[in-house]
Amino acid sequence: MAIAFPQVIIIGGGAAGFFGAIAAAETNPNLRVILLEAGPEVLTKVRISGGGRCNVTHACFDPAALVQHYPRGSRALISPFSRFQPGDTIAWFEDRGVSLKTEADGRLFPVTDDSATIVHCLQKAAQQAGVEIRTRCPVIQVRNLPVQNLPGRELSEFELTLKNGLALRCDRLLLASGSSPLGHRIATHLGHTIAPIAPSLFTFNIADSALKTLAGVSVPNAQLKLLANGIKFNQSGPLLITHWGLSGPAVLKLSAWAARELKHCNYRAQLWVNWLPELSGEQVRDRLTAGRSQAPRKQLSNHRPLPLPQRLWDYLLAHTAIDPATRWSELSKSALHRLSQAIHQGEYAITGKGVFKDEFVTCGGINLNEVNFKTLESRIAPGLYFAGEVLDIDGVTGGFNFQNAWTTSYLAGQSMAKGLLNA
Repeated sequence: MAIAFPQVIIIGGGAAGFFGAIAAAETNPNLRVILLEAGPEVLTKVRISGGGRCNVTHACFDPAALVQHYPRGSRALISPFSRFQPGDTIAWFEDRGVSLKTEADGRLFPVTDDSATIVHCLQKAAQQAGVEIRTRCPVIQVRNLPVQNLPGRELSEFELTLKNGLALRCDRLLLASGSSPLGHRIATHLGHTIAPIAPSLFTFNIADSALKTLAGVSVPNAQLKLLANGIKFNQSGPLLITHWGLSGPAVLKLSAWAARELKHCNYRAQLWVNWLPELSGEQVRDRLTAGRSQAPRKQLSNHRPLPLPQRLWDYLLAHTAIDPATRWSELSKSALHRLSQAIHQGEYAITGKGVFKDEFVTCGGINLNEVNFKTLESRIAPGLYFAGEVLDIDGVTGGFNFQNAWTTSYLAGQSMAKGLLNA
């Protein structure tokens, strides 16, 4: 069955799917671009991201520095980021009436602090570009069709079967299905291999009931060391104590870099926390020793010679079996040593993982060696393209996963459209 003009179909109604559809439709207005979403709504992850504010991207404009925030995919993204990076994302949204603001940690949000601003912008851009959006349209099968050459064009290369029984054909197909197994099944059927899937960006459950009573206490900069599956990992940054264990940027970054190893050991691992990395171990001991001369008659709980929150200080005393009512002059050398170790290299047992808010990121996906990152086209199935989290690419928290979605889908959308310009 012939079609009147070239078709592009996008599977997935998230950030990558919308951005790719818009890029394709704007690049070649003669295309018929159809976006298929299995669920009842589109852009659901955009709506809930950043606590409902949508962390659009990150203020990191050097591609070489930007790729350092991706535990998987950093090498593959160097070329794409040289062509579409956070500065281009900012310009894209501002050209469509959405102003973004940069917060102190580098994250960018809409000035409205409302993810609906981003959702409405994407929906309006898609509508103006003529993208057909179909919800409740899960795809159950994709197959290659024999390519038929006609003067000036090629007929459809893929046939999609929807759950409702409808069949669609297209010249170009973009898989932007996120971490959903659907996209991986389709890619596998078309000849691709999938790197092992594992959760990323999660919090740590800690087997310490006393620590959990400190829920809400945070430190601005902690240094973490993790041993998982025989491999060591290090990260630093803000740390938050929760009612289940530990969270905050330092933990989330560590969970991303060690995602596969932690899954392999069933989220059982050893963690070491340096609560005051700005001080060396010797400096911590010196400050504690000085406490004995500065306030010999004061109780330990009433005099903190180190910049730690009071509740954390009290916990560390109890954790090292030191009576908080002990006077500084009575603090033994062995107790001082235990306290110093707990501050500079406290050991905690990770017993499981939690969920970071409502956001869910995975590592794993389409094998990157099977993708041409100049175009985001498959090296195995011509006409098939990939964008976003369906690839074996994931970033740490802070807007980096959205930037991967914007970049790969924008380049994929343009590549698909340019390939059909003469059709």
